[in-house]
Amino acid sequence: MLVQDLNKQVAISDEVRNTGSDKTKSGGLLFDRKVTRIVTAGTLIDENFMDPYENNFLLAVHSETSLADVSSSNLGTLAKMDKVGLSWVDLSSGVFYTQPTNLVSLSSQVARIRPREILLDSSLEHLDPMQFAKTIGEGSYTVTHHHSPIAVELSASSWSTMLEKPLSEKQYAMFTHEEVMAGSLLLDYVKNKLRDTHVILQSPVRQTEEEIMSIDKQSLRGLEVRSTLRDSLHQGSLLHAVRDTVTKGGSRLLSQRLVSPSMSLSIINNRLDLVTELLSNEQLREGLVMLLRQTFDTARLLQKFYVGRGDADDLLGLSKTINIMDSVSGILREHIMSHKDRTLKDDAREDPPWGPTFLWDILGRMDLQDPVHLANRVTEAIDQEGVNQQHLIEQTEAAEVIGLAEQIIEDEAPNEKLRGIGKRSSKPREVLAAGRDDDSQSSEPWIMRRNASLTLEMAHADLDSLFREKAELVSRLCDQLGAKSLTLRWTPQLGHHCHLKSKSSRTIESLQGARTVGSTRSTRSFYLSDWTHLGNKINDAKMRIRTEEQRVFTSLRTQVIENLVRLRRNAAVLDELDVACSSANIASRHNHVRPILHTGKTHKIVGGRHPTVDVGLKESGRHFIANDCFVGGEEQILFITGPNMAGKSTFLRQNALISILAQTGCFVPADYAEIGLVDKVFSRVGSADNLYQDQSTFMVEMLETAEILKQATPRSFVIMDEVGRGTTPEDGIAVGYACLHHLHNVNKCRTLFATHFHALADMTRDFDNLACYCTDVAEESDGSWTYVHRLRKGINRESHALKVARLAGMPAAAIAIASEVLQFVGPQAT
Repeated sequence: MLVQDLNKQVAISDEVRNTGSDKTKSGGLLFDRKVTRIVTAGTLIDENFMDPYENNFLLAVHSETSLADVSSSNLGTLAKMDKVGLSWVDLSSGVFYTQPTNLVSLSSQVARIRPREILLDSSLEHLDPMQFAKTIGEGSYTVTHHHSPIAVELSASSWSTMLEKPLSEKQYAMFTHEEVMAGSLLLDYVKNKLRDTHVILQSPVRQTEEEIMSIDKQSLRGLEVRSTLRDSLHQGSLLHAVRDTVTKGGSRLLSQRLVSPSMSLSIINNRLDLVTELLSNEQLREGLVMLLRQTFDTARLLQKFYVGRGDADDLLGLSKTINIMDSVSGILREHIMSHKDRTLKDDAREDPPWGPTFLWDILGRMDLQDPVHLANRVTEAIDQEGVNQQHLIEQTEAAEVIGLAEQIIEDEAPNEKLRGIGKRSSKPREVLAAGRDDDSQSSEPWIMRRNASLTLEMAHADLDSLFREKAELVSRLCDQLGAKSLTLRWTPQLGHHCHLKSKSSRTIESLQGARTVGSTRSTRSFYLSDWTHLGNKINDAKMRIRTEEQRVFTSLRTQVIENLVRLRRNAAVLDELDVACSSANIASRHNHVRPILHTGKTHKIVGGRHPTVDVGLKESGRHFIANDCFVGGEEQILFITGPNMAGKSTFLRQNALISILAQTGCFVPADYAEIGLVDKVFSRVGSADNLYQDQSTFMVEMLETAEILKQATPRSFVIMDEVGRGTTPEDGIAVGYACLHHLHNVNKCRTLFATHFHALADMTRDFDNLACYCTDVAEESDGSWTYVHRLRKGINRESHALKVARLAGMPAAAIAIASEVLQFVGPQAT
């Protein structure tokens, strides 16, 4: 609550043993308290309130120009001469990125990364929050200021102590000065917050705007890539529609790919090759999904072990995942060999480019020899049944503590209730406070098998011998006292003592060294030196076992750390396979096709469908009307008119989403798709005011439009819906025409432009590369009508707004008046 909801930092203070000098300074105290970690929103590692399906990024931003000097009037000028460095990390999985950018793109990059915490230099603490929001962009992040490290440390080579593998001088030289400043600020902040906890990060991945499709913040929101526009929900988003992953790492990877589609044909086609192979081999796909579903979140498990937090359950989970990795490797290898056998039998030519040969590359990235040895060692050492018993004991103890707390509250404050606790224990306080019967300690759970080490085996043998002595002592005492109900116990208050539930036929004074410590009408407790000595021996034996178990566990954790790089690489392969299986399943379920990507600047989409609307209609038993989209070349701009609610906005959005999916490496909802690489996707759809930043609805619309006209390139894909609607018709038509003119003659990019300003169709007749398309309404003789969602060439000068108003339930009297007014102003407007 403090970190996630209230954006607070929480200091964790632990008890630590004093060194000799510290002991002297503290007046002889053996232990002291020190802050061992400061928990912030961006430095979470294994906290259970993290979203397992999304990355938890900490983002550092560095700019040589003070963000306080930026305004809407000079942003464009500053952007051309100012550079910004970004560096972000997810400490829970160890991923580390950097990217150079500029002030214009900064807010869109922040929206794409979606950090939980943004880190700025302490010199910017005076920055006005409203000005910061204008420059960085709004979001659900915490803003923190941190003092930059000294200049001597400001080089990429200083990062090596926190990387799993040092970078070469050539790799260091790739980073810009701004990236180095941001990265150094980031890592220094991480060290400051984690204190004594040392994390190891993966080698930094440098992203550039040339390598990924840019989706600005308005488009991420308007196209509902990760969440819906109205309610910010996952359900109904593009991610929800195309995600069928079964692992947490695969879910995170798909989410990152969707907001960072690739610009590399080789990368895109490699991803599509894998999806194609899995789609055409259902048995292979189902086998992989079945295995992947059983894996654990390896990336986050590994990070837990490195910071010293992993437990026996985590080791078992990692061991199981490694064995699954080995099984996945075997399935892929078997599939490749079976395909080669079929090829030889059929005397076919060499494999096509999408054939199994590329699977060898995937196998080549998996290094399993040492990890499999580690998994075997874990399985041989850890006792699963003992771990399960330990969990049951912990749950029982927790329930008892809760029950005791509830009973105390009821006794002291009857009208108050203890919040946030589980089911109350039915045991009374007296039972909860009672000592335990030491006879049960022979079955005390141990997390390690007896044969996990020679020392452990010998310690268990000693303990078994002591328990035999204990059983002999109980038998002898029962005979001497003539009582069968005697038990040997231990409690924190009394220590080791003997307990009789009924009066014995002989008195305890007959026992040498016996001393009564308590009695009731039916019970008696007494000390006996024989049991005290034996009990202490049993405790010592148990302590030796626990010490050896901890040593074995530490050894296993060390082996995990030694295999960190291999395991991370193998986990990345599993994530990629999960994403590919997800895309193949979605393609099979919803009839998606493989897109053909090329370096041209045209779209040829036949039978395209909106990925989320299509799924929603199918679930309700309805059918989506597919549409073709041929844009680019001679028809560079598609000018689209038609009635309200007839599908214009859906058509615009679906083609932008198909472009994103194609370059993500997913199959697309269409009958055929051939797409030229898109460097930037821009979306001007929907609008809302921003009163906090003193921006009206029309101002927001114009700001978004201005960015499109300034940033779109001939390789960009732009969708614009009803530009100019927030002002007078005359001004709106003027603004709409100016946009079309600029897009046609300056940007020269692929554009889908939908509007109700029908006059623009006449004003743009001399545009060589603009084509008009429309949707329509089919009216029946009885007055009924239906929407015709199929796009056709031409102009529709009827918006049929009153039909929509009638559907919305507007009063009949109001509809009648509107009809009269329309008959009057319609001819004049024409």
